[in-house]
Amino acid sequence: MNTTDWITDIALVLVVFRQLREGRLDLRSYLIPLGIVAFVGSHYLHTVPTAGNDLVLIGALVAAGAALGIAGGVYTRIRESGGHLLIKAGAVSAVLWVLGMGARMGFQVWVDHGGADNVARFSADHDITTGQAWVAAFVLMALTEVVTRLGTIFVRSRLAVRGQQQPAGARPAPLLDRAA
Repeated sequence: MNTTDWITDIALVLVVFRQLREGRLDLRSYLIPLGIVAFVGSHYLHTVPTAGNDLVLIGALVAAGAALGIAGGVYTRIRESGGHLLIKAGAVSAVLWVLGMGARMGFQVWVDHGGADNVARFSADHDITTGQAWVAAFVLMALTEVVTRLGTIFVRSRLAVRGQQQPAGARPAPLLDRAA
């Protein structure tokens, strides 16, 4: 791993720690993590291999990223105060985020320090055709985790806003309003 890899991986892990302290849910809450994963995607994701079982590997890690992202978004507290939405990552959300982002970093460190032969054997045994399949799988996992976490937070924030506008005891409005 080079310096850029370390800085990027650490920045992705630290994003959630910024939200351990309650703060306003605003455009920056979305743009900072999206900017980091956009950089990661453009820097590392050059191709998405489709031969052999490459897509199975990619699909499995993308699914894991989606599960971690949705769960992380669900375990992030969103509340209204003074006309603003406030967000705070809970302990479960932080652990899930670090688990997902840390797994990618840990895998790379392991491969760089003795695990490459094991990965090569696993890849050969399971018809994973290139190292780029692993890169694509982990990058897409991280991207999916970020996008699904932010998407979950966004939906929950919209529901919170709509819930504030309803009289006590009224049913919340549907997520998407239909035009008549």
